[in-house]
Amino acid sequence: MLDAARIEEVVGDFVDLKKRGTSLIGNCPFHHEKTPSFHVSVSKGIYKCFGCGVGGDSLKFVMELEKFSYPEGIKYLANKYSIEVEEVERSPAQLALKIREKFICVERMGQ
Repeated sequence: MLDAARIEEVVGDFVDLKKRGTSLIGNCPFHHEKTPSFHVSVSKGIYKCFGCGVGGDSLKFVMELEKFSYPEGIKYLANKYSIEVEEVERSPAQLALKIREKFICVERMGQ
């Protein structure tokens, strides 16, 4: 799903981007600036602000900008690109088993 989330489209929903060389640039949405220091690399699928230092991929962008959790960010991108996300709820017994398996694994590593 993250492959479908094109960085220029996701960031472009929030930032006015202009082409400069191989990158797209605009004013950073994470801090106030007059001169654009926010760069988007379409080929790498990442963004980077050379003013405040933030950077990442499409998912990290929406998570930081909208203050989303990881699942909320995934749902946002899935909705944007009309991708169905199947949510699986675990029972308390399944969660307990998962915790027990992790504990046993850590305990074995300590031997």
